[in-house]
Amino acid sequence: MGHRLSKIYTRTGDSGTTGLGDGSRVAKDDLRIDALGDVDELNSCIGVLRSQIANSNIEDKAIWDKSLSLIQHWLFDLGGEVCIPNYHLVQPVAIEFLEKEIDRMNEDLPMLKDFILPAGTLSCSYAHQARSVCRRAERSLMTVQTRDQNIQAPSLQLLNRLSDWLFVASRALQRAEGGSEVLWQKNINETI
Repeated sequence: MGHRLSKIYTRTGDSGTTGLGDGSRVAKDDLRIDALGDVDELNSCIGVLRSQIANSNIEDKAIWDKSLSLIQHWLFDLGGEVCIPNYHLVQPVAIEFLEKEIDRMNEDLPMLKDFILPAGTLSCSYAHQARSVCRRAERSLMTVQTRDQNIQAPSLQLLNRLSDWLFVASRALQRAEGGSEVLWQKNINETI
């Protein structure tokens, strides 16, 4: 393991640069730092979702907590990859796990016939928020890949599959909390 933080403030970033894990310094608005921030924000959103589920009346909290804990660890690994160019931590097993979980959750859900709005119970809404942040993180990471071409495929796949997982999770959480999906109404202006 690398360096341990014994002092939180270092003053090294006061000039508008920040250090990467390989020791190099980049501007704080570097595309890699944007992507790192988006992944960090996503991990925080997952933490909020995890806390909400823990404090809810949802059954199978342990299953949800295990999945969300794994996701948080994988996102931390992804942050390490973004922070240290050409370093690879994300493994295909993460994508395989998410795909199996999507299939498992989907078994109990009705087929979608309409678009749904990102709304509903608190857990459902937090899952939707995390999904939208995940999509942004995926776009940021793709921008880094386009420029530097040193982001491995499993890292991009992780975010793509995670956004799918969060969408299906939002639907499953809505049902688990006794809510019904909020459907998009095509001709809403006619109801005014």
